[in-house]
Amino acid sequence: MSRARADVRSGNAVRWRGSISAGAIALAIALAGCGGSSLDSYSLTAPRDGIYGRSSSRQMAVTEPVASSPYDSERIVVTTGPGEVAYLKGAQWIERLPRHLQTMMIQSFENARLLRSVGRPGERFVAQVSLNSEIRRFDIDVSSREAIVEISAKIVAESSGRIVAARIFSARVPGGAQDGKAASAALDEALARTLREIVAWASSQG
Repeated sequence: MSRARADVRSGNAVRWRGSISAGAIALAIALAGCGGSSLDSYSLTAPRDGIYGRSSSRQMAVTEPVASSPYDSERIVVTTGPGEVAYLKGAQWIERLPRHLQTMMIQSFENARLLRSVGRPGERFVAQVSLNSEIRRFDIDVSSREAIVEISAKIVAESSGRIVAARIFSARVPGGAQDGKAASAALDEALARTLREIVAWASSQG
C-alpha cells in the first residue's frame, strides 16, 4: 500500500512526500483550502509573435489537457526536492491550470493564423483532427531555480481515432519561487516557448 504525508503550512502551502496516493492528495488539497488566507491570482498569456510554420486548411479541435494532481488545480506548483512538491504560498492561477492552458493553446493557434479554424470540441465547426495533450510538468524547481514546462501532445484524426503524430515539448527558464509574480512570469515565459513549438509542429502535420 502506498503511503504519503501531507503537511499543511502557513499560507496554505501543501507538501507531499514519498509515493503519493490519490486519496492523500485529495485530503491535502482539502486541508489547504481551510487557511482562510486570500490568494493573488495570475494569468498566462498566448504568444503573438515568433510562431513560424506551414499554413494548412485543416480545422483542429483543442481538447483540455490531461493533468494529474497536483497540476489539476488553480494552485502554482513548486518542486522542493525529489518526489516532493508544494503549492506556492499566497498565489494561484485565475482558473484550473488545464482549462487555462487549453485557452492559451487555442489563442496561440488563432494568433499564428496557420490553420483554417481552431476551437474547443463541440464548437460550431467540423474538425478534421484534434490536439490532445498532457501536462507532465508545470512548476518552479527550487533546486535548479528554473521554471519548467513539459507537455506531451498528440494529433488524432477525428475520422479514425488514429494518432497522426506525437511529440513531447519542454522548456526551462530561470525563475524562483520567492513570490507569485516572479513565479508566474517565469512559467509564462517557459510556456510561451513551448506553445510556439507546439503550434509550429501541429500546423505542419499532414
